[in-house]
Amino acid sequence: MLHTALRGVKVVDLSRILAGPWCTQNLADMGAEVIKVEHPERGDDTRGWGPPDLRSADGQASMSAYFMACNRGKQSVAIDFATEAGAARVRELAAGADVLVENYKAGGLRKYGLDYDSLARINPRLIYLSITGYGQSGPLAGKPGYDYVFQGMGGLMSYTGQPDGTPGAGPLRTGVAVVDLMTGMYATSAVLAALRQRDRTGRGMPLDICLLDVAVALNANQGANYLVSGVAPQRSGNAHPNCAPYEVFACADGHLILAIGNDGQFARFCGVAGHPEWAADARYATNSARLAHMDGLRPLIAQTLAAAPRKRWTDAFDAAGVPWGPIHTLDEVFAHPQVQHRGLVQTAVHPRLGELRLVRNPLLAGSPPEALGAAPPLLGEHTASVLPDSPTR
Repeated sequence: MLHTALRGVKVVDLSRILAGPWCTQNLADMGAEVIKVEHPERGDDTRGWGPPDLRSADGQASMSAYFMACNRGKQSVAIDFATEAGAARVRELAAGADVLVENYKAGGLRKYGLDYDSLARINPRLIYLSITGYGQSGPLAGKPGYDYVFQGMGGLMSYTGQPDGTPGAGPLRTGVAVVDLMTGMYATSAVLAALRQRDRTGRGMPLDICLLDVAVALNANQGANYLVSGVAPQRSGNAHPNCAPYEVFACADGHLILAIGNDGQFARFCGVAGHPEWAADARYATNSARLAHMDGLRPLIAQTLAAAPRKRWTDAFDAAGVPWGPIHTLDEVFAHPQVQHRGLVQTAVHPRLGELRLVRNPLLAGSPPEALGAAPPLLGEHTASVLPDSPTR
C-alpha cells in the first residue's frame, strides 16, 4: 500500500505557505517521517490565515483551516536558525535526513550554512529540494513570487475568464492556488525520482523547482495551441478551446456541464435533444466544424436545454452515454455518495483541538480506511521553544 511506501525516509521541511508544504504532506501521507521546522514566534505564516479556524474548548489554541490543508502527518519543531545554535540544530537534523525541502529566496540559506553545498558535505546522500518563484538562476532568481503573480505571468489568466464584450469580461484567476499546488506535485515527483536515482548512485542531489516553470508548463494544450498556430489563445469563458460543445448550459432549473468529446457523442446528444439534423449538418458534423461554427450552434443548444428541467436531460444523457457533469457546492461535494465511497474525508486528531476532518490524499483514496491504519496526526501545537535540542512534537 502506498501509505507505507516511504517508511524509513526522513524529511526536514523548512518550507512555508503552500507549494513546499503540499509536497511534504504528500511525502508524509506515503509514510515518510516529516519534521517541519518553524519559527519559534510566528510559525508557518498560514497558521494565522483564518478565519475559518478551529479553536480548542478553552479558547487558548487555534489553527487555521488553510494550515490544516497542507500540514497533515508532520511533526513540528520550533527553531530559530538565524541563531548559530538554531542553525546547528537544523544541520544536525539534515545530517540524518534523506530529503530537505526549503522555499526561501535563491541563496537565502547560504549565510546560515544551510544551503545545498554546505549540507552535502555533511550528508552526501541528502536530496535537497529548493522551491522558489523564479528558479536558482536567471535575471529574476532573487525575486520573491506568489501563486497569483504566476497565474498572470505564466499566461493562465490571459485566457481564463469571460471574453471581451460580455458581462464580467476580464482576466480571472482560479479559485485555488493552482500554481502552488501543481508546484508541490511536480516537487513530489522530483523527490521520488531522486530517491530512486540515489538507490543506484548512492548520492543525493539538489533539485530546482520554481513556480514560473510550473506556470508555463500548466498551459498544456493551450501552450501547444500557441506554439503550433502562433496565435495566443483568448478568453472563452466556460467553453473549451479544442472540443465543442464542451461548456456550461442553463436548464430550466439550474446549470450543467455538457462535455462532448467526439462526434459519436455529439450525434447521441442531438438524438436526446430531439434535433438529429444537427449531427447531419456539415457545419456541426465534426468537432473542427463545430469549433468554427459554435456561434451558431451555441444558441440552438441553449434554447433547447433551457426548455426542460435538468433531471430530464441528465437522466436521458446517462441512458444515451452523453457525458455531462453537475456544478456542486462543497456541501454537495462531500455529501455525494461516490465521494463518500472513495473515502475522501478522513479524521485526524490534534492534541488540543481534538478530531479534525480533512481531505484524504487522492493517492490513497479508494482504499478502505481500515487498510490505511490509524489516521496520521495533524501537526502538533506550535510553541516558542528555541533550544537547539528542542524535541519534535
